This record gives sequence, structure tokens and C-alpha cells, in this order.
Amino acid sequence: MKYETELDFTVHDASAVLKRLLENLESVIQGKRDTLELILCCLASAGHVLLEDIPGTGKTTLAKALARSIDGSCKRVQFTPDLLPTDLLGGSVFNPTTGDFTFKPGPIFTNVLVADEINRASSRTQSALLEAMGEQQVTLDGKTRPLHSPFMCVATQNPIDFYGTFQLPEAQLDRFYVRLTLGYVSEADELQLLRTGGALNQLEKLEPVATAEQISSIQKVLQTVKVDESLLKYLLSIVKGTRGAAGIRLGVSTRGSLHLAAMARALAIMRGRDFVIPEDLKYLAVPVLAHRLVSDSQSTNESQQKRITLEEIVDSIKLPR
Repeated sequence: MKYETELDFTVHDASAVLKRLLENLESVIQGKRDTLELILCCLASAGHVLLEDIPGTGKTTLAKALARSIDGSCKRVQFTPDLLPTDLLGGSVFNPTTGDFTFKPGPIFTNVLVADEINRASSRTQSALLEAMGEQQVTLDGKTRPLHSPFMCVATQNPIDFYGTFQLPEAQLDRFYVRLTLGYVSEADELQLLRTGGALNQLEKLEPVATAEQISSIQKVLQTVKVDESLLKYLLSIVKGTRGAAGIRLGVSTRGSLHLAAMARALAIMRGRDFVIPEDLKYLAVPVLAHRLVSDSQSTNESQQKRITLEEIVDSIKLPR
């Protein structure tokens, strides 16, 4: 469906597009509806996703399915210790015929960027993503170049094998709207995958059900979703609870507050509403905020401890009515 102007695109239209996308993704990634909903909310709020999971759970397939569903481009970069920032962003190439330098764009100029095993690249290369993830642009040779719209980074990392990896900087973790995991599928869903030949076979049959322009319109209509003042104060109570919590050295930043509010608006659209309810914020608090916490310890189950701490903070705060 086409719209003559951006004003013609309503919250109802945005909800219909997101629901079509959800159904399309479920034809490839089965049994993970809740995770797919959060990823689409992230897309609607112009955010980025960190998928922390073991190999072979469909992370890259999911990113490709998302790009194909919005009729957009998708590029995958395998992050390795020798990957340079220019391998990601691009750079100027000398043309001996004209004697001039021509800019050759890197794989970051796409709609969906799959940063596979992002924690295997050095911090220098990881930091090349900061401007792109925060401002949807890159600055090279003194010139600022806008990225495609929409632009979404889907980064993956293996939470088990830490050999040859680099810890993601807090500034970069803070730019991911959510950290999610796909995990194993149910026995029934895995049996169905065996019957059909796997998700890759379904991916080949996937057809677009939306356009990149519609996603950009959803991102703009997001601000029309209403958030009551009492809900903003409830959100801040959760954030404030992380600052100074036992075992937490660094709590949620203001950026985290903004990301939670944006995700709540997107979830409201997904559920067919033009207003946020308290349950939206409570449901999103852990996936949006937990990875932003910096704990005092560096134990192997640090991620689980941070989730538990945040759940306790959320449960201790009364829902506004």
C-alpha cells in the first residue's frame, strides 16, 4: 500500500505493517514469536540488536529474512582480529586514470548489517560502528556520509567461547537497544525444520511484505504514540534503581531511558495501540536495560546476574495506574 504523504501513514497502518512482517519472519524462524516481536520493535524505533547465542540457532538467517521482508539490502561482515575500520566503512581509492580519489563505500552502507561475532574484532574496529549506530552516518576523510534509511545493525556474539575475543566497550553496548537470545527451538519446531529442509529453504521462498520507505514512516510516526507522565516517572524509577544497586558499579544511562521509551512506543504499535501502558515498560525493562549494567564482578554468569538484579528492581516498584 502506498501513501501520498507521510501524514497519511497512521499508527494503525504501522501496526498492520509490523504484523505482516512478524508473520513473514515466523515462516522462516519458527517458535520464537516473542523474540521476533522485540526485533521488529527495535526496527520500528530505529534501533540495533545484539544477539548473544550459540552457533547454529539462525541468527544470520533471521537478519537476512528481515532485510528480504522489507525489500531492503543486507550485508554480512565476519568480524575477525585483523578486520580494519576501512573494511567496514570503506575508503578513498586512487584512480590512476583521472588522478583523483574516489570513495568506495563499505558494507555498512546497507539497510541491515550483520556484524557476525562482533566481539572477535579489536576495539578499534568495533568503535568504527559508534557513529553509525548512534547517528546513522559515518565521517570519513573529513566528510560526513549518511547511511541508508532504515539502517539496523544486527550483531552476534557467542556467549560460550571467549578464546580470541574482545570485550565490547560499554559505549557500544549502550547503543544496542536490546540484547536477545534465540536459543534452541522446541522439539516440534525442530522436527518441522527437518521435514522442510531447514530455515534456508524457507528463506529462498520469502517475499517482501513491506518496503524500506514504510519502515522509515513507522519510525517517524513512533513519536505520535502517547506516554503518560506517570509512566515516564515509572520508567525513571526503574532507571534510578539501577544506579547504586548492590553489585552494580554503573547503572543505566540516559540513553538507556530514551531507548526504553522508544521501544515501549514501538511495542504499543505492535499491539495495535497509540498509547503505552505500564505492562509495556515492565515487559521491556530486562531486554532493553540489563546489558547496560556494569557489575562489580567479572564472573562467567555475569549476564544472568545482571538480569536477576534488574528483575528484582522492577518487581520492587509498583506499577502506576
